[in-house]
Amino acid sequence: MTLIKSISGIRGTIGGPAGDTLNPLDIVKFTSAYATFIRRSGASKSNTIVVGRDARISGEMVKNVVCGTLMGMGYDVLNIGLATTPTTELAVTMSGAAGGIIITASHNPRQWNALKLLNEKGEFLTAANGSEVLSIAEKEDFEYADVDALGKYTEDNTFNKRHIDSVLALKLVDVEAIKNAHFKVCVDAINSVGGVILPELLDALGVEYTFLNAEPTGDFAHNPEPLEKNLGGIMDELKKGGYDMGIVVDPDVDRLAFICEDGKMFGEEYTLVSVADYVLSKTPGNTVSNLSSTRALRDVTEKHGGSYCASAVGEVNVTTKMKDVHAVIGGEGNGGVIYPESHYGRDALVGIALFLSSLAHKGCKVSELRASFPNYFIAKNRIDLTASTDVDAILVKVKELYGKEKDVTVTDIDGVKLDFPDKWVHLRKSNTEPIIRVYSEASTMEQADELGKKLMQVVYDMQ
Repeated sequence: MTLIKSISGIRGTIGGPAGDTLNPLDIVKFTSAYATFIRRSGASKSNTIVVGRDARISGEMVKNVVCGTLMGMGYDVLNIGLATTPTTELAVTMSGAAGGIIITASHNPRQWNALKLLNEKGEFLTAANGSEVLSIAEKEDFEYADVDALGKYTEDNTFNKRHIDSVLALKLVDVEAIKNAHFKVCVDAINSVGGVILPELLDALGVEYTFLNAEPTGDFAHNPEPLEKNLGGIMDELKKGGYDMGIVVDPDVDRLAFICEDGKMFGEEYTLVSVADYVLSKTPGNTVSNLSSTRALRDVTEKHGGSYCASAVGEVNVTTKMKDVHAVIGGEGNGGVIYPESHYGRDALVGIALFLSSLAHKGCKVSELRASFPNYFIAKNRIDLTASTDVDAILVKVKELYGKEKDVTVTDIDGVKLDFPDKWVHLRKSNTEPIIRVYSEASTMEQADELGKKLMQVVYDMQ
């Protein structure tokens, strides 16, 4: 029984007592609050809200509740059907809508679902905007339309093609080079919308493919987070030979992971690094990723003469920093590629097209491309705390303890990150659990884990 309300949206498991899980009552309240916020913000003159969803089992039910509620609030609904998160983001701007709701729990298991909220630019709401939506929902400060002002409902299933066309039109996507390379790939679409749109993208790029878990049933064949421990099936398929690479997406297709031709993981942290290396080689400039992402992006950026900046964790924080420093590419180390030439949102289709363009130009194997980048390893640990623990006080003490050391750079925009000359460790409190996440990176996994465990002990000693 889980219901989590945050500034980025509402998510939870389906079924159970109202208020404890994500049920129709919660969906109505939260959708009503969002519609009220959009109306009051006055950022768009449009009266249309776009709705798209991934293939989760509960998606049809949630979609019906969301669309009906929006119509009850007097908004016209443009339902784009089974659609990726980036497709829905683009549909907002392509249709000139006032906002959008993406029905997806991203990489969470099958029993979860969520609402992700977009503004008129097709971008996630800011923290301040999200807090306002939560406040409106808490107070139930909304009013429904009278019978003559109810919204209209329209379906439009053309946005998958329009998304693909926009990807193909990007200057750095070399369709001819990809076609001439005659790539053969294996794709794990994890029984969601990747199985709908990615065959169309690969057909347009002239790529031969085999799909695993292609049917968009929402009954995920394995844990849908695109991590090595969940990807044994496609890794075994690659080991059989005959493929140039493997491609893995999450259920809403904003995260992207690659597998080398020999069945070994390319490394999700290196999705952004490899795409950025290609983009920077053609259009030098600045890059951004969040504080918990690999240092390899900084190295690649500086190699091409640009400057690297880190943001707080969270896609909206990354995109805000990207705009501030005019970054030509950015994203998150979990396989999220954000390319402003397309739009300010993580987009696996853009990532795939740029990666294949790079591979076609270089004429090398995927394993050889991976070997060309600086090698780092990230260890991910956590410190479980009691509900009464003052996490902020602990993080302040860590900052004070290491801030005096000459070879340590301390960043405190999101928890505390300690940058050493050859490694780093990042401690940040979870927004949903009484834990501190401890991410650390070094040139070997042993060194990374050792650094993380060292800081964990420092915290334990403070309690």
